[in-house]
Amino acid sequence: MERTLSAVDGLTGILKASAGSQKIAKEDYLFREGEQAETLYFVESGKVRIGKVTPDGREITFRICGEGDFIGEIMPFCPPSLYTVEAMATEATIVTAIPKERLEELLYLEHELSIAYMKWMGILQQRTQSKFRDLILHGKKGALYSTLIRMSNSYGVPAEGGGILIDLELTNQELANFCGMAREVANRMLSELRKSGKLRMDNGKIVLTDIGFLRDAMHCENCPVEICSIE
Repeated sequence: MERTLSAVDGLTGILKASAGSQKIAKEDYLFREGEQAETLYFVESGKVRIGKVTPDGREITFRICGEGDFIGEIMPFCPPSLYTVEAMATEATIVTAIPKERLEELLYLEHELSIAYMKWMGILQQRTQSKFRDLILHGKKGALYSTLIRMSNSYGVPAEGGGILIDLELTNQELANFCGMAREVANRMLSELRKSGKLRMDNGKIVLTDIGFLRDAMHCENCPVEICSIE
């Protein structure tokens, strides 16, 4: 996550100088759940879906990573672990891959990089905790509303005619995957929001016409954008 780590000048350059680029075709995987977690990835271009498939075959999406984001579950200076999620390119993607051993060497030698990496890990933990909080406190409504708010922070642009356009091509099934719910449930809740004038559709994309309603319903705590983000 370059935006998260941007406080340290030259961080991306340090990592890229120590790694090599890889081209990932659409719908190919960087890694699968259960594989050895031994590489940190930096997204140079494209988009990557981070998620998993439940034992009953249901897909859950946790993040969409784009240009400037870091991807990886490796724990430096700890015994080898396995990936608990999968990473699939949703479009043609180029990533920089740095092996765990090389990352550990850099973290040991570059103090600023170590601090930035710890900040990144801390922000990921806060982001996960906030998502669980929304789900536990507000159930399915919390899952959908917080997902829309997070998407507006990550991909929102001013919409023609007012409101916030979520500039991301997204099917209702994909949105439901973010929320961990069935598509039919997401469809019903989106329909209710449309009927009440809280959102509208524009060429297949969601426009939030009353994001204040969503924030009020969630008792929004005004978290920093780097925490309240879908990336």
